[in-house]
Amino acid sequence: MCTSMVKSKFLSNPEDLGIVAVGFSGGQCKPGVDAAPKALIESGLLTQLRDELGYKLHGDDEVHLYSDLAPADDPPHRNMKNPRAVSAVTERIAEQVHHHASRGRMVLTLGGDHSIAIGTLAGSAKAIRERLGREIAVIWVDAHADINTPETSDSGNIHGMPVAFASGLAREENPDLPFGWLRDDHLVSTAKLVYIALRDVDPPEKRILRDHGIRAFSMHDIDRHGIGRVMEMALAHIGNDTPIHLSFDVDALDPLWAPSTGTPVRGGLTLREGDYICESVHATGSLVAVDLVEVNPTLADDRDVGAHETVRAGCSIVRCALGESLL
Repeated sequence: MCTSMVKSKFLSNPEDLGIVAVGFSGGQCKPGVDAAPKALIESGLLTQLRDELGYKLHGDDEVHLYSDLAPADDPPHRNMKNPRAVSAVTERIAEQVHHHASRGRMVLTLGGDHSIAIGTLAGSAKAIRERLGREIAVIWVDAHADINTPETSDSGNIHGMPVAFASGLAREENPDLPFGWLRDDHLVSTAKLVYIALRDVDPPEKRILRDHGIRAFSMHDIDRHGIGRVMEMALAHIGNDTPIHLSFDVDALDPLWAPSTGTPVRGGLTLREGDYICESVHATGSLVAVDLVEVNPTLADDRDVGAHETVRAGCSIVRCALGESLL
């Protein structure tokens, strides 16, 4: 593998990479996803980013568990499970991401379940508005749309709601309530949101996507057009002058490539298609932040083969987003 780092349009220090390692699983009900950052780091990911891709790493020494933020009592609110814990953790993550992004760094967040994107998107959006006076675009690569509101969710798991909170569709106006910390400068626009690899979308989510005209590419679209054409259409929708936050759920990949994840869905992306998405976004020069979420190394077979392959796939996704190329 070789490095093909593209000059960034929106980063003042593109060789600097802010790392936020999030050991948090409270947005869903399966333990183990909090172990993902440690597994990714122990596999050599950060060493590869530093030694092979040439990044100067910041904030990479600690996996944050946020145990100090756990409330003594966390009853359901608006049908949400663990609302105060997830709110407190995502607010802290927003501050961490903002710390790096406001200094003109690329930000890599290693999760953790996908609820953490409430914080990562908020931190990116606020920093880019302050630094450049621009909105960010979001490319959400996932088997699931994660745009349920608390009221439309069957499970109450907040990892199925982050886009609704990040876009203001599930907003809390009272600052004393969970997620009341989200303000206008934290929010992203549904007009600059693109989904890729959807294949398990709840009926209420389908209505939300239609009602708000959100651009979404399902696996049907990828089968029909090919991943190259889908990426051309996705990036054309965003435009070539908008900072991009890439949020990649490893369950976007078919379980053949990433079996150790909490909500696997057959019929997903190949690893090469996942890598190509990341390579294409990197090539725009507009990428400002990357999330990798939902690797669960505890969901493994007797020989840990599935966990090992999922961690390897996650590392490949990150490296391609940050400039690794085949030639």
